[in-house]
Amino acid sequence: MKYLVAIVFAGAAFAQQCEIGATIGYGFYRDGSIYSDVGTAQAGIRNRFAAGIVLGTDISEYVSGEFDYLYHDGHPYLQAPGVKADIQGNSDALTLELLFHFKKREHRLRPFLAGGTGAKEYVIAGPAPYPQPIPQIASLTTNDVWKVVFTAGGGLEYRVIPHMLLRAEFRDYLTTFPRQEIVPALHNTARGIFEQFTPLFGVSYTFGR
Repeated sequence: MKYLVAIVFAGAAFAQQCEIGATIGYGFYRDGSIYSDVGTAQAGIRNRFAAGIVLGTDISEYVSGEFDYLYHDGHPYLQAPGVKADIQGNSDALTLELLFHFKKREHRLRPFLAGGTGAKEYVIAGPAPYPQPIPQIASLTTNDVWKVVFTAGGGLEYRVIPHMLLRAEFRDYLTTFPRQEIVPALHNTARGIFEQFTPLFGVSYTFGR
């Protein structure tokens, strides 16, 4: 990640154009499972709205760097036959991205591919359920958890007027299972990569040379 930071800030020093903007969308999760001798439970994050901030700079005609912040209002949950429980929570993702554009910046419509890495915090904002719904399989706790996150996606930028861009994009945020927050019971096994599939729409203002 430190090398990506260096690339972005080196680009900013010589940038011809910088960007600041906001996005809004919806996060759909691919969740995990917890396996035990008494049964299997689904474990994951509820699908909810997302909103973010974008700070970007051109590195070259075809490559730009971004710092992205994304908030997702998703609640951790456990679900098994006849049982469904969650705990109030959300997540904050802080990532550095590289965008690879297919056209130079003077074009009004610019498709791009994006990828990056950073940190994602799964935050608990409410009390743990009492009693726990399926403690023999897993428990929902009030532990906040930081995870390394990787992102991949792509989208379109459309220049409406000289300094205003509209954005439509899709991002996939990937982390490992947050076992300190959704805790398997002793000898049980948690499996799955948590993926937050997130379509986003936004508007940005550009400035600089």
